Formats: sequence, C-alpha cells, structure tokens
Amino acid sequence: MLGVHGVSGSNPLVPIFFIKEIRTKMTKSSASPSNKKRLILLTNDDGYNSPGITVLAEELKSYARVYIVAPDRERSSVSLALTLRHPLRAEKKGNNVFAVDGTPADCVYIAMKYVLPQKPDYLISGMNLGANLGCQDVSYSGTVAGALQGTFMGIPSLAVSLVSPNGRQYNFQKAAHLVRKIIEALQGKKIPPEVYLNINIPPFPVKGLKISRLGERRYAPELIKKKDPQGKDYFWIGVGHPKAVGPRNSDVHLVDEGWVSVTPLHIDRTAYPVLNGRLLSSLLNICVE
Repeated sequence: MLGVHGVSGSNPLVPIFFIKEIRTKMTKSSASPSNKKRLILLTNDDGYNSPGITVLAEELKSYARVYIVAPDRERSSVSLALTLRHPLRAEKKGNNVFAVDGTPADCVYIAMKYVLPQKPDYLISGMNLGANLGCQDVSYSGTVAGALQGTFMGIPSLAVSLVSPNGRQYNFQKAAHLVRKIIEALQGKKIPPEVYLNINIPPFPVKGLKISRLGERRYAPELIKKKDPQGKDYFWIGVGHPKAVGPRNSDVHLVDEGWVSVTPLHIDRTAYPVLNGRLLSSLLNICVE
C-alpha cells in the first residue's frame, strides 16, 4: 500500500468512491421506528472477514443494529492514511457487511457518507488480532486509527485489541462478550468529544479491568536485506521483540499482569509543558523576513 496513500491532512484532494449496492446518501427519510434502535459501526485493519470482527458483530446483534465496513484484506500499520491517488471500491459481502479496498480511515468515511442510515451510537475498531499497547503501537496502528477517525467525525469510538502469548490463540467469544459489557456500561454516559478509548484484552482468565495510561514498548525491529531475481536489493522490516518500559500503571505492564487495560486517548497531541517553556521561547526572536 506504500506510495498510494496520502497521510490524513496532507493533501486537499478528495477521494472518489466507486460503490456497489450501497446508499448514495444518508437522508432524513430513512428514519423509521426500526431505525431508532441503537446502531454500532464496526471496522478494523485485519479485514472484513477476520474472526475478531465477525464474532464481535454476532455478539452485538441482539444489542444493536450492527454494520461492518472494513478493509477487504489486512491493512495493519497503515495508521490514519487516506487513499487519495486512486479510486476506492466498496462491495457488499452480506447483510450490512461491506468490504473496502482501502484503509480503516477510508472505511469510516465511506460508512458515514454512503452506507449507514444514521449516525452510529458507537464505532468499535477491532477486535484486532494482536496488542496495541504503548505510544508506538497506537501511532502505527490501523485499528487505533479507525477509532481516531470515528472521533474526528463525532462518533464515540473505541479500539479493541486482543493479546495472545503466541499470536495464534484467541478467545473471541469471551472477548466479544466483555466488549459488549463495556458498551452497556458506557450507555447513557458521554465520552468527551475529543477522547477515544484504547482497550487491550489479555488472554483469559483475566484479573479484571483497570484504567491506564500509555506505556511504551521499545522495539528493535529487524531489517532484512535480500536480492530479487534481477539482483536488486529489497528489504523486509520485522517487528522484533518489544520490551516493556515505563510506569508500572501503564497499559503495557497491566496487560502483562493479566488486566484488561482501558486507556483514554486524546486527539490533541500538543506538548503543553513545552508550549510556553524556555526551549521554544528563543524562537520568537528569529527574524522571519
């Protein structure tokens, strides 16, 4: 996907969407008594048919109308990229299930502008197959970016990730049931409009749930250099083996200890302690003519 996405906000171009079998607009006339039921939008970066999203959709169906609008294949680590240099396609794959050949942020745009009959009560991005813990993970993550895009569009949003000791074993049913409990507990309460939640669920049985700050996982990723059949160099970036650092009450350490971590994230990345500090004050004397 490198080379075909513009970073959010980097370009004034507007993506052109080619949509199959979906609404062209959300209209007031679509409201009906049945539409008054709660509505939840699901997206992810693992793909529309990932068990993390399909099991969650099944769990939530008795609680709300559920729409899946997610990438047509894995889009991990694309962060908040938007597709600006080629058209997007969305294909209906089932009842309220749409696959988009774009990023999680693309999916949220298409869902809001063309798919959903009304603004959703919640957006849940996930359940991701793998952790999204600490400052680096949340910056790279397509899962977390899906929730961030929802927040930008005024939707109460959550990112949910599952932690596995070997990257293969997940208890989707228990995790989905826990996510439903979290949504039910939040019902009637207002998440601040510039805040979204990053939730990481360790392997079951879990000790409980704790509200946490972001920690840090220090990566030492491999960079593997090889040659293609034409003799030209190419590279693979590996994930390495991250090391947990930072405060003991951070998400990284709490999840390692068996707690579900819920971390409130804010869209404002301003470093306020530096904003009016001495470090930058000298810049005010620079002549900019």
